[in-house]
Amino acid sequence: MVWGFVTCGPNEALVVSGCCHMKPLLVPGGRAFVWPSVQRVQRISLNTMTLQVESPTVYTSQGVPISVTGIAQVKIQGQNEDMLLTACEQFLGKSETEIQHIALVTLEGHQRAIMGSMTVEEIYKDRKKFSKQVFEVASSDLVNMGITVVSYTLKDIRDEEGYLKSLGMARTAEVKRDARIGEAEARCDATIKEAIAEEQRMASRFLNDTEIAKAQRDFELKKAVYDVEVQTKKAEAEMAYELQAAKTKQRIKEEQMQIKVIERTQEIAVQVQEMARRERELEATIRRPAEAEKFKLEKLAEANRNRVILEAEAEAEAIQVRGEAEAFAIAAKSKAEAEQMAKKAEAWREYREAAMVDMLLETLPKVVAEVAAPLSQTKKITMVSSGSADVGAAKLTGEVLQIVNKIPDLVKSITGVDISRSVHAG
Repeated sequence: MVWGFVTCGPNEALVVSGCCHMKPLLVPGGRAFVWPSVQRVQRISLNTMTLQVESPTVYTSQGVPISVTGIAQVKIQGQNEDMLLTACEQFLGKSETEIQHIALVTLEGHQRAIMGSMTVEEIYKDRKKFSKQVFEVASSDLVNMGITVVSYTLKDIRDEEGYLKSLGMARTAEVKRDARIGEAEARCDATIKEAIAEEQRMASRFLNDTEIAKAQRDFELKKAVYDVEVQTKKAEAEMAYELQAAKTKQRIKEEQMQIKVIERTQEIAVQVQEMARRERELEATIRRPAEAEKFKLEKLAEANRNRVILEAEAEAEAIQVRGEAEAFAIAAKSKAEAEQMAKKAEAWREYREAAMVDMLLETLPKVVAEVAAPLSQTKKITMVSSGSADVGAAKLTGEVLQIVNKIPDLVKSITGVDISRSVHAG
């Protein structure tokens, strides 16, 4: 044997004994280092073994002979070191067949013991209880050998004396009897239930018809109420629509009237501006030249007066008579002032109409503003027209212009000056 590592599969265990070990070294499914000549390596199988446990002709607690067949799964426990060591002590060097035989004999003995402590009915009716008892008793015994019972199942029960068959016949008869009774009771119950069902069906039908009629009546009543509400809402909606349409038309008319008022107001503003332009034109063509001519005449009169005074003073000095000179100077001064006044009067007579026109044109915009002032404070105006005259802003503007056109007639009646003629002549 060559020294070195020795391995084994997961279904077996290595048992290394000899030098360096007080007790065997157990290696389930792994490897171990082995010294040749001084150490020994053995293998033990960890495979699961299936055993068919036969127990023929065993008398139960009632003395009835039966035969039982059970199936058990057993194996050597490799995960528990103590159990593996015990299994090595018991089975190391034995074949798997020999190990199976030892476990089978043990299980068969426990199976027969459990059969003798139970009745046929208990074993037959409660197989789970029987299997559990065999499993528990066999496991407590085989564990001392290092073997674990993985599972145990009762496979078959046989009876050569016909006991089980008699139990089956009696049970079959009971079942048949109960079946006939149950069938008769079922037919009776079915007939009764059919009658009850038919009664309930008819009652349900009548009740359903009643409910349908009631529902139909309620539906018709509610539908009538809803129709009234719908018609009412519809009428209200139509009235509201017509009212809104009328309001909209009225508002449109008011907007159109407002537009016309604004247009006429703008026309009045244009006319006022035109009058202001004419006033400026009149001032440039008549008033300013008249004032210049007036100023010229005044200066000429003043120059003439100064000339006369100087001549008078010179003449007074020439005659060297103080008293007479002063008297003559006073007379000359008075004469010059008289001539100046005459010139001013003549100037005023000549430009009287132009001055009055100038004053009127200065005052005319104020007169127009005063005439239109009440109109600007008015919130609502109602006009009635025969159809041939102007309406709206045109009517208002016409009224204002008629009042303004009467001003020249008023001035002519008071002063005798025809403003219209003077303006056109200018």
